[in-house]
Amino acid sequence: MTRAFLIVPAGRERDRWEDLLDGAGAELVGWAPDLESAAGEIPEAAETLLIDLSSESPEDLLETLQAEGLLRDTQVILLSSGRSLSWANQALRAGVRGILPRDLTAAQLAIALNAIAQGFALLHPGEFQFQGTGAVAANAAADLVETLTAREREVLQMLAQGRGNKEIASRLKISEHTVKFHVASILGKLGASTRTEAVSVALRRGLILL
Repeated sequence: MTRAFLIVPAGRERDRWEDLLDGAGAELVGWAPDLESAAGEIPEAAETLLIDLSSESPEDLLETLQAEGLLRDTQVILLSSGRSLSWANQALRAGVRGILPRDLTAAQLAIALNAIAQGFALLHPGEFQFQGTGAVAANAAADLVETLTAREREVLQMLAQGRGNKEIASRLKISEHTVKFHVASILGKLGASTRTEAVSVALRRGLILL
């Protein structure tokens, strides 16, 4: 069971997130209305820190998280909407483990918490904006997926679900040898050395969803 500390405004929003965490099978170990108020109040038992960005400056938030060592000691998840892709990449590079939408369901939150606990970093593709004109944005999005074939994306999605080569082969009705070929190709195209790293890269780029 994930032990979570919640930083969201008081009122209905806090109540909603308490219900979501309960529905996701997580234990709420504390709450604060903002990061400043949470200083020194986050218990050592907290494994995950969920922060609503609606009342925080993203740039100041990252600086504070780094200064307080929270990105090192806890799995930080930001609840956001409409941030730029460059800022999202900056947050992930700093050590943020997930950037998720505020309108998650309990089931989606449970999947996200489980994935992050296993070492993945999550970036929901609907939570960032490509900067530039519509054509530039479309080209930037296409660049993320054009190197993978449709079959490779299918295999990659199944890797993200934790399926082994034998099960993937059975589901796609192909040989295990072919699965191994696709996995090797995926690793090469994503610049990953392991299946886990490939899934992590794909999640950050929004190529797959959990």
